[in-house]
Amino acid sequence: MLDEETPTGLVRRARKIDRALAETYPDARCELDFDNPFELLVVTVLSAQTTDKRVNAVRPTLFAAYPDAAAMAAAERDKLEQIVGPLGFFRAKTESLLKLSQALVERYDGEVPPRLADLVTLPGVGRKTANVVLGNAFGIPGITVDTHFGRLARRFGWTDETDPVKVEHAIGALFPKRDWTMLSHHLIWHGRRICHSRNPACGACPVARWCPAFGEGPTDPVAAAKLVKTEGRA
Repeated sequence: MLDEETPTGLVRRARKIDRALAETYPDARCELDFDNPFELLVVTVLSAQTTDKRVNAVRPTLFAAYPDAAAMAAAERDKLEQIVGPLGFFRAKTESLLKLSQALVERYDGEVPPRLADLVTLPGVGRKTANVVLGNAFGIPGITVDTHFGRLARRFGWTDETDPVKVEHAIGALFPKRDWTMLSHHLIWHGRRICHSRNPACGACPVARWCPAFGEGPTDPVAAAKLVKTEGRA
């Protein structure tokens, strides 16, 4: 929060930033490909410590072999490892997918439950993954606090919290619930394209006028423009 900024002032400034980001990224969406809640749950789990682009590349092969939770729960470990191998940490990720699929079959008849309280009980599923699935597969508003979201929320002075759950609740209080899912996309897209963790492109930022961290990166428009990425993580 800026010095002497009132709670009402913070809400107004936060919503101005979100509106500007919405105009900047009208196509903002989940950058993981999926056709149904099960696919989104699986690819979100797989996206840890790798890029969306890599996950999207293995997705067709993965779901051609294992189209639902029952099929994946019965998968042969070595074959599943071979498919997810390009993503790194393939043994751990294979174990996660097997346990996750088995839990879905045993507890929910193979269906992904549309409730946060149920999702977070599944192996390998935390609040971040659960909110991705709720917001994008079920249309149930949720805030996805990944590294980009947390970084930008602090840079914007919306919160000082570092714990993802505390960040989620603090930012949720600033916005109407209906906006939570798109707010998450706006911040994640901005974090991947302009507001980088190192050397943010401040001089090319559409919300610079409302950002207390302006100046952490180059403010010269020409220098900043060279840092802008036109796509998300490669």
